[in-house]
This record gives sequence, structure tokens and C-alpha cells, in this order.
Amino acid sequence: MHLKAAIDEFILYIQIEKNYSSHTIDSYEYDLNQFLAFLQNHNYSTDLDSITKTQVRRFIQHQLGTQKQKPRSMNRKISCLKSFTKYCIQEKYLMHDFMGGIETPKTDDKLPVYMTLSDLKKLFHSLEQENSTLSKRNEAMFKLLATTGMRRSELVSLTWEQLDLSKQTIRIYGKGKKERLLPLHPLLIPLLSAYKESLEDYQTYATEPVFLNKDKNPLNPRGLHLIFKNALRKAGLPPSRFSLHHLRHTFATLMLQENKNNVELRTLQELLGHESITSTEVYTHVEFEQKKKAIDSFNIF
Repeated sequence: MHLKAAIDEFILYIQIEKNYSSHTIDSYEYDLNQFLAFLQNHNYSTDLDSITKTQVRRFIQHQLGTQKQKPRSMNRKISCLKSFTKYCIQEKYLMHDFMGGIETPKTDDKLPVYMTLSDLKKLFHSLEQENSTLSKRNEAMFKLLATTGMRRSELVSLTWEQLDLSKQTIRIYGKGKKERLLPLHPLLIPLLSAYKESLEDYQTYATEPVFLNKDKNPLNPRGLHLIFKNALRKAGLPPSRFSLHHLRHTFATLMLQENKNNVELRTLQELLGHESITSTEVYTHVEFEQKKKAIDSFNIF
């Protein structure tokens, strides 16, 4: 079977049977087509049963070296290829697993970058002072991200039926379309209500997206990224230092630092929509790092 045909079947499988999110499907398709292009560009056979572990290792070497791919991103591609070969063996498209024994590159276990409480207050203050046609939208978006820990993809796909302002809840569809119901911070309710009132009636219909771009079309992740960078700049914060995902880290870190008496790690796991508690434990390391800095700076010697 040709690799391209197998990729098409696999994408159809994760879309229809596994019901993966469009973001995950796009990522898998991109990674697999990148592997296909590598084989073609290096004159390797693209017959599924002709692919070898050596070719996979050369692909990894090419990505990490020539393409300057980060180990964490490479690990995602390897995970994608492993899922793909598992499916192909299951469907009997493939006789041998060319991903068997392929290990992921070692990553630097760096602590997540996050905004301090002072940084976050600075951003909020700047958003509150804005007086443009889109200022209500921007304030609502970034305060929602910072107080729920939502992912960027979860925010741009948000529709009005997921928000219940009377019950002060938000229903989020996360990775693998898994649902989680979160309480909204009370201070967000008047802000979201005011934003909703600023829209046309048809724009607040249940299935309509909550956040629109300046052309009144659904906002996409790239557009949200640019708006955030501009908001940082206006707040006097370095745009090169923080990304949208750092707002998620900020939520988790400050939740433990500022509110640790009321928040258990399992609760934080549920709020973030982490499948494994291991993913959440990194934020306890952040808290420890803060303690270490405090001890190291204790100048008594």
C-alpha cells in the first residue's frame, strides 16, 4: 500500500471513528505529510512495507538538525507516526512496525514560563483603560483565558451555548473533544454580559462563535496570537517574553501560589483538562523554584 493512501485512511479514521478535534487532525495530517515529503525528497520508496527504521531515524535527524526542530515538537511527530503505524498494523496495511524501538529525543525539563501577579495586573489594567471598538472583546478574551486556564484552541472555538451567565459556568471542549464544566469567576459575569450586549442579536445566537475578528468573522488562533502580542506591548510588557500559552501557565502557577490552601493538585488537573496528573505536577515544581529563590536570596551569611 502507498504511504499517501494509508495516510488518507488514517486521517479519515481519526476524524470519523475517533472524533478527534479539527486541530489534532490538522496536526497529524501535517506531520505525516512532512514524513512523506522527506521520503520523496530523498528518493526513498513510499511503499508502506518498504519504510525502514533507519529512514525514520534519518527523518528525525533531518528535523532536529537541518530543520532546527525542537525536541518537544519532534516528540509530537514521533507520537503521531507511532499512532499511524499502530493503526496500519491493526488494519493489516503494514506487516512490520517501522516505529518499533524508535525513542523520543531527550527534552530539557524547563519550568514553564508564566507572568507574575504584578505582570498580570499590569495587563488587566491596560485592557481596562482601552477605549476602542474591540476593547470589550479583548478584555473579555484575555481575562477569560487568565481565570480559566483555557487553551487558545478552546477559546477560538467557543460558542455562546457553552456560556451560561446565569449559572456562571462555561463548558469547554478540550483535547479529544473531552468536556469539562468550569465555574466562571464572578467578576467576569458583568464583563461578558457587557460584551454580549455590544454585539448584534444574530451574533449572540447559541451556535455563533463568542469572539469575532475585526471583520466580524470567527477568530482564528493566529489572529488571537497577534492581538495578544499587541495587548502586551500596550501594557508595557515584552511581547517576545510571553505567548498565549503562558497565560495558561500563569493561571495554574498563580492558582497554586496565591490560593494553595483552597486548591488541591487534582482540582487543578480538572480545571486544566489534563489527562494525567503528571502534566499538572510541573506547577508544583514552579512553586518549589520560588521557594528556592527565596532561600538563596536570604542574605544572612
